[in-house]
Amino acid sequence: MRRLVLLAAGLCLLSLPAAAQEVRFETSLGAFSVKLDPAHAPKTVANFLRYVREKHFDGTVVYRVVPDFVIQMGSYSADGSARSTHDPIPLESSSGLKNLRGTVAMARSGEPASGTAEFFVNLSDNDSLDPRPGAPPNATGYAVFGKVVEGMSVVDAIAAVQLGGAKGPFPPDATPLLPVTIVKATVSAP
Repeated sequence: MRRLVLLAAGLCLLSLPAAAQEVRFETSLGAFSVKLDPAHAPKTVANFLRYVREKHFDGTVVYRVVPDFVIQMGSYSADGSARSTHDPIPLESSSGLKNLRGTVAMARSGEPASGTAEFFVNLSDNDSLDPRPGAPPNATGYAVFGKVVEGMSVVDAIAAVQLGGAKGPFPPDATPLLPVTIVKATVSAP
């Protein structure tokens, strides 16, 4: 009987969802934390955690700021040089998650399965970044995989910096004049 109770207890533990993890970004303007959503975007979250654990984001900058839209970061240093990335991952945009203010989504090129390390924080509700109604699953939109749960005021401060920088992958009107550096990114349980 005791073995059955222990077995049942073990099965109950196996059926519990894994604890969502958080990633804390310490930037030159303060810190913000993102709670990841592996239930809705498992491949995207696993990919993102791989980059965090490899310290890929440490020393990179926020290289794109579009007020009332997004701030974007991932693989670029203050001098505009790009870090190497792993192979792209499949798009997970049909999860039901929406690009709402404070959510974090995977950036990509025009190809659906092209996301690597670039990501953005939505500064407002951006339904134009959600999958198009009637489109095949995971063919359009941007995959939301987390949400800022602490430090949204820091994200807003980053969004308010003066623009006009000349380095990185975007034109000066979207690049911070003075670099906003990600000092380090670390994984922790909530």
